[in-house]
Amino acid sequence: MSGMCSVSDRYPEVVVRELTQGDLPAILDIEHQGYSHPWSEGVFRDTFRSGYSLLGIEQAGRLEAYAVQATLFDEAHLLNLCVRPGSRGRGYARQLLRVLLADSACQGLQRMVLEVRVGNRGARRLYQSEGFVVVGERPGYYPDGAGREDAIVMALGLAGPADPTS
Repeated sequence: MSGMCSVSDRYPEVVVRELTQGDLPAILDIEHQGYSHPWSEGVFRDTFRSGYSLLGIEQAGRLEAYAVQATLFDEAHLLNLCVRPGSRGRGYARQLLRVLLADSACQGLQRMVLEVRVGNRGARRLYQSEGFVVVGERPGYYPDGAGREDAIVMALGLAGPADPTS
C-alpha cells in the first residue's frame, strides 16, 4: 500500500505499517486473544498474496493491532480488524481503519464493505462513527459457541454513495 502513515499524533511512538509473513506469529497471538473462533494460520497465510492488504500498528516494537482487507474490482472488503485485548481503547482500530479508507480512496475504490457481529457493539459504534451505514444482514454468519451469530453488513462510500441503490 502506498502513502502509509508513520506517526500517530496521540502516540508518537506508534507506527502503521504493512505486515509481512514474518509478522504471522504476532498476528496469530492477537487473533487468538481477541476471538473465540480465530482464523487459522492457513487462512492468514493465504492473505499474504495479491488482492489483500495487511496493515498493523506497532508500538515500541510490538504489534498491537492488525487489519486485513481484500480488494475486488472497485470495492474494499474489510475482513478482519483486531486489537490486542490489553491495548484496546487507545484508538488503534480507528487509526487502522482511517489509513485503509484513505488508501482505498486514493486507489479509486468506490466503497468499503464489512461484516460485524450483531453483538459487537464497540465495533459497530466505531464503524458508525466513521460514517458506515447498515446495508444488510447475514443470518448465522459467525460461529458462536454451539450456534451461529448474525452479521450486520455495513458500507461506506469512498467516491459516491455507500448503498448502490441510492
